[in-house]
Amino acid sequence: MNLKELLDGVTYEIVQGRPEVEVKMIHFDSRKVEKGDLFVAQKGVSADGHEYIGKAVAAGAVAVVCEVVPEELKEGVVYVKTANSSEALGIMASNFYGNPSRRMKVVGVTGTNGKTTTATLLYELVRLLGKKAGLLSTVCNYIGDERVHATHTTPDAMEINELMGRMVDAGCEYCFMEVSSHAIDQRRISGLDFDGAIFSNITHDHLDYHKTFKAYIEAKKAFFDRLPKKAFALTNGDDKNGMVMLQNTVARKYTYSCKRMADFNCKTLERHLDGTLLLLDGSEVWTRFVGDFNAYNLLAVYASARLLGFEKEELLPVMSMLVPVSGRFETILSNEGVMAIVDYAHTPDALENVLSTIGELKKDGTVITVVGAGGDRDRTKRPEMAEVACRLSDRVILTSDNPRSEEPAAIIEDMRAGVPEEAESRVLAITDRKEAIRAALMLAKKGDIVLVAGKGHEDYQEIKGVKHHFDDKEVIKEIFKL
Repeated sequence: MNLKELLDGVTYEIVQGRPEVEVKMIHFDSRKVEKGDLFVAQKGVSADGHEYIGKAVAAGAVAVVCEVVPEELKEGVVYVKTANSSEALGIMASNFYGNPSRRMKVVGVTGTNGKTTTATLLYELVRLLGKKAGLLSTVCNYIGDERVHATHTTPDAMEINELMGRMVDAGCEYCFMEVSSHAIDQRRISGLDFDGAIFSNITHDHLDYHKTFKAYIEAKKAFFDRLPKKAFALTNGDDKNGMVMLQNTVARKYTYSCKRMADFNCKTLERHLDGTLLLLDGSEVWTRFVGDFNAYNLLAVYASARLLGFEKEELLPVMSMLVPVSGRFETILSNEGVMAIVDYAHTPDALENVLSTIGELKKDGTVITVVGAGGDRDRTKRPEMAEVACRLSDRVILTSDNPRSEEPAAIIEDMRAGVPEEAESRVLAITDRKEAIRAALMLAKKGDIVLVAGKGHEDYQEIKGVKHHFDDKEVIKEIFKL
């Protein structure tokens, strides 16, 4: 494809050269550039791609897109100046792969909690209705039935469009994707043609990146601000920042709620450890999901499906067929009657939701929580996580999550700051996650519930930059001898 075609939709200025040059591939990593490629210099969080323009040109780049033009221009190379290289990359990536998002109905889900569940259930729902669909999520990407390993909540712009192109080739009519605040801020979704956007909620998270809660909210809102008129904007009316998302969007605006009047409503009628009876859009529906937070997820799924054109009568029977996502309130029962619950809860709000649900459903047993916090991430939520665990559990074991480059003991000490004085006797600190889980299960007796929080679907533990195989569910089953 020639450069001029790639730049369709980008605001730019040609500083040197002719835009008709043929481009073999687009790269934003200079180490991957080969002869005939286009290099996009981005100003990243940890590095500035402009420093590697010379290296990319030396490797054979025939064109460079940048925000700051280098002083020395190599003859024969086309230099393109644009205000935002990341924005340009998103648009060019879409053009390069034939704008696949325009050839499917694409719905993005954003929010602190519930993104994975909502996007995955929408994917499963339309498939149960006989449609072909793709999924981009934290747990896994899917092209129809084909499973593709996921490395980020939202991939980079080139990967997104490459995957979407494969979805179109496979005959997919729908694509559902998680849209993280990082991806919005870094313009990874620029150039995509969305047919709908869902806002689940917003709570304390990612302040290591966004610095302030206001900036975090604004990143989520930017997704809705950029939606086209044809799209729907669906927001959680019960979240105090839910209506903020709709303030400046030109898309069709809708709300969903479990507490007040909205375009789509849901009420919990019965709660059980193996499911929930909901009054969904005026009809009773038995679901295999536990917790009020999942009532919101299911309502968002139902509302989105209705907005995509599916009828209530065809949706309600299928809602009962949906099953929980891996690592989301996943239960494992021992032969002795101890219930372990594995959940991805890694924010104070998510942990409170899960523990509140357990508290409502448990009978006479005690609740033991195993919880840690990730390294190289938002440190301010660590004591909050510990406080929530202590307030809503009978026993707490603080342990490692993914310590990354930090010392696990130091992370645990940060968490200890949130342990109330009266709860100290109920708290243990065991750095080794496997031993922490073992201790919790050994402390538990028949009727008790052990929550292992933080990692959910993850099958690794990242320590000093190395990923080691570790799966909470495998460890529990091994200790239970199942």
